[in-house]
Amino acid sequence: MPNPAPHARIGLREDSATFVMDNALGSTLAPIALPKKKAAARIALIDLQGSSQTILTECFRQFGIEAVMVSGNAAERLCKEKFEACVVKLGPTAQAVMEAARTSPSNSRMVIYGIGGSAQETMRYSKYGINAIFQDPVERSAALKLVRATNTLVLHEFRRYVRIPVITEVTVQVNDARKFAASSIEVSSGGMSLRTIETVGTGEQVEVSFALLTLPRLWIRSTVTWKKPKHSFGVRFDPTDERRRKLKEWIDAYLES
Repeated sequence: MPNPAPHARIGLREDSATFVMDNALGSTLAPIALPKKKAAARIALIDLQGSSQTILTECFRQFGIEAVMVSGNAAERLCKEKFEACVVKLGPTAQAVMEAARTSPSNSRMVIYGIGGSAQETMRYSKYGINAIFQDPVERSAALKLVRATNTLVLHEFRRYVRIPVITEVTVQVNDARKFAASSIEVSSGGMSLRTIETVGTGEQVEVSFALLTLPRLWIRSTVTWKKPKHSFGVRFDPTDERRRKLKEWIDAYLES
């Protein structure tokens, strides 16, 4: 008569094996909750629609910047909610939005992008320190080029960013007593690039006057170091001009905030 013990032991082993296998399969197949990766920075797209919204969202996403659609109550949200940057179309509502951003404790140093507007219209907002302008209508390749050039400022990767893009009104005084208006493109503690319809010569001695957000207007002796056919030129600040120190202190504070 066969001994039932082996069958009992085999059955026990089968049950145990099944139990272990089920646990193993359960452990393998159970979904693993991975922490959601947080965007490195957020940018508010204010009252943007259609292709402009789509293109800019995709361009900023490539550099780890999350686009947040803001409409209707933009000024109120900028007073209460933290963003690293915003995009606003230059028009009737732009001034209120920029005023809210620059007077907000959390967004006063945010990067501001404008959309559209002529050079003259842009100068109307110079006191708010617009950092860069997208063309209107927004075109993908041009937008991506601009985002690539400025994303490090949004992401606060300042060690890689030597010059600050900012658009503000600049007065240029030439040695021969000629004076003309220009707009800044980029500024650093050592010099700045500008755009104007006036003509200047390389090596020409000038003084530039401008204000930047919390920096009151100042004059700095400079030398024209380069010029391009499309009405842009660059100046190097005179390192012996003590007034340059105020600009350097402002830039250091801007980059550390």
